[in-house]
Amino acid sequence: MKISYNWLKQFIKIDWKSEEIAALLTDLGLEVEMVEKFESVKGGLEGIVVGHVLSCVQHPDADRLKVTTVDLGDGVPVQIVCGAPNVAVGQKVPVATIGTTLYDKEGVAFQIKKGKIRGQESHGMICAEDELGLGESHDGIMILDDSIVAGTSAAKVFKIESDEIFEIGLTPNRADGMSHYGTARDLRAGLMQTGLNIELISPSVSNFRVDKRTLKIDVNVENPLLAPRYCGVTISGITVKPSPDWLQNRLKSIGLNPKNNIVDVTNYVLHELGQPLHAFDASKINGKIIVKTLPAGTKFTTLDEVERSLHEEDLMICDKNGPLCIAGVFGGKNSGILETTTSIFLESAYFNPVSIRKSAKRHQLNTDASFRFERGIDPNITEYALKRAALLIQEVAGGEITSDIVDIYPKKIEDFHVILNFNNVNKIIGQELSKEIIKNILASLEIKVSSVSDAGLGLTIPSYRVDVQREIDVIEEILRVYGYNNIKFSDKLNATVSNAPRTEDYKVQNVIASQLNSQGFHEMMANSLTT
Repeated sequence: MKISYNWLKQFIKIDWKSEEIAALLTDLGLEVEMVEKFESVKGGLEGIVVGHVLSCVQHPDADRLKVTTVDLGDGVPVQIVCGAPNVAVGQKVPVATIGTTLYDKEGVAFQIKKGKIRGQESHGMICAEDELGLGESHDGIMILDDSIVAGTSAAKVFKIESDEIFEIGLTPNRADGMSHYGTARDLRAGLMQTGLNIELISPSVSNFRVDKRTLKIDVNVENPLLAPRYCGVTISGITVKPSPDWLQNRLKSIGLNPKNNIVDVTNYVLHELGQPLHAFDASKINGKIIVKTLPAGTKFTTLDEVERSLHEEDLMICDKNGPLCIAGVFGGKNSGILETTTSIFLESAYFNPVSIRKSAKRHQLNTDASFRFERGIDPNITEYALKRAALLIQEVAGGEITSDIVDIYPKKIEDFHVILNFNNVNKIIGQELSKEIIKNILASLEIKVSSVSDAGLGLTIPSYRVDVQREIDVIEEILRVYGYNNIKFSDKLNATVSNAPRTEDYKVQNVIASQLNSQGFHEMMANSLTT
């Protein structure tokens, strides 16, 4: 799983070095396998500055070349030979200085060197947009705004984003960490142990409101055991187009290819909050949305244009005419978002993890959505994530919210309740922790104390921690955040010795072990893997 450091900083305000964050995340159980540098343009435009063309004359020995003098802002103009037909005196242009590394379309690097072109010295290169990785055009050099001062870094002019990406080897039980917000939440708990009091900032959805009620789409969930919660809303008057740079860069930084502004928002919120969403072209929905299973052998063509034969247990999102989507796994070809789409039905749901895992395995579809659903997401952020995505869609695609939110949640999934005994904490950890330390760690993990006694605490575990359901799980969380490295080694060795008489089985085993040992065998005692 890839986590962007810049993205994390939207939720916790911190300026630690990436290596320090990586070490802390690893100590918290979110093992950072590597830290990679990301640049929105390969090379980050390092070594490229804005130049001012002071003179431009015809090359004496080449009809298609010009000899220019360019001010790079350091008071020492340089001569650059340029073959672009549109170069002219007075222009502000991007210049790759001597020693700069540029990359071609295949990512192959080449370095700018001082040289002679048809007998004329050239101290750099005036660049076209494709040579900088800023576009596809090679018709001529880029002409920049005349107000930009010569010598200004091109990275500053083009707002090149650089980031550091944590590659985290996430264990299957840590469903709560499968998002930037979840990782930030865990990181905050660890930072609080260092004495920092850091606020966790949640994306606001307070501006969500229904603009008009002109496109209501009803929903019928036929099998609530497979779809315990299902939310949806319609948005009309949108314009499908490429996403703005900030959104594209966020997705690119974690290895995703931007598609269009609608699909990109659903992917953004998935990686931001951990809640998968799906957008349907509302004009392709006939009647109401029906969440149900279909007869075995029903044919369905997915977005990758593969016709699949459905299993009778595959949960499907359907309309009156038939299936639209394999729930929680993959969308259908006939209801996807196109450039002509002007209205959408936006889905946010909680599906049964076992059902999703079986469907994904049957159809060999391992998607970002199924990866999260099958491990168990938070059923109580479904509506919140829907509002977040709807507001972002309005921001990048326009449109109006044209229905109330449909929220089918017949049986609320409650938080877990656990009794924690202080003696058990100290016995298992092997070191006595004060009650205050225990309470502070629990608070940092958003585990609420519902009752207090001399012996222990009654706890309410948030619904997103599907891996914490027993006392031993809570103790593991306390130890994880307190830090394994902070547990001191005891100078005493404690062991339990049995005074019971030896059984016949034990005596026989001992005789056999002695015989084997005398024949050169070595006896090994493995970890029992029990507690």
